Amino acid sequence: MQSVAKEFNISETAFLTRAVSDDSPRFNLRWFTPVDEVNLCGHATLAAAHFLLSYGLVKCDAIEFATKSGILTATKVSGMKQLILSNVKDEHFIKCNEEKENFSIELNFPVCKVVECDSGDIPSIPETLNGASVINVQKHGPSDDLIVEVTSGLDVVNLKPKFDEIRNCAGRGVIVTGPAPPGSGYDIFSRFFCPKLGINEDPVCGSAHCALAPYWSKKLGKNNLIAYMASPRGGRLDLTLDENAKRVYIRGKAVVVMEGSLLA
Repeated sequence: MQSVAKEFNISETAFLTRAVSDDSPRFNLRWFTPVDEVNLCGHATLAAAHFLLSYGLVKCDAIEFATKSGILTATKVSGMKQLILSNVKDEHFIKCNEEKENFSIELNFPVCKVVECDSGDIPSIPETLNGASVINVQKHGPSDDLIVEVTSGLDVVNLKPKFDEIRNCAGRGVIVTGPAPPGSGYDIFSRFFCPKLGINEDPVCGSAHCALAPYWSKKLGKNNLIAYMASPRGGRLDLTLDENAKRVYIRGKAVVVMEGSLLA
């Protein structure tokens, strides 16, 4: 699995096997970066659930994944059905008889503790920050990733990541986050850099929001947040924090962009 992930060379590659029987909605799930296996990954779990649901490999709307972070669930949230359009000559479109359901997937993930950061661990990344002022530095407890809060979401967008700087930081990776610009429709912006694991920048990192959800919930005084991952291939995450159960519900969408065969 590690060799395959290295060959694909994307932020994470997910591997699925059935956990019980052919009719069971439970699967074993593991995630690998090009360098190492990780204990928790959001977007690859979303993709795995989307694949199982889209290809009819499960007969229900809820899937359980047995992982290194315990049992995680993914639930299909139905939306509108849309007609698939086929491109024909002269750039006209015709309607196909087939309908494709437009659905989201909600992940049930554990809350990850946000812990204090030792003064010696506070990163010095002036070129990466591109002049942004640092408001606070803490840690994503389970992974040891540093959480760096800056003044605004625009500062997050304007970061100029210098991966040598980030690689020399004390933490595993660096999550940079800030409040979303007024009128953007979002609550928070974030980006995640982890060159130590072969991920210069994670396009949309679900596991980071297991810590960002409680962090920002406390600061903003709300348990429902709309987050934007401001990478070049960014995306939206709808977050709900259940403080009593210590769970974060992460809702998002996926799309199939390719399929093929792996040659041993």
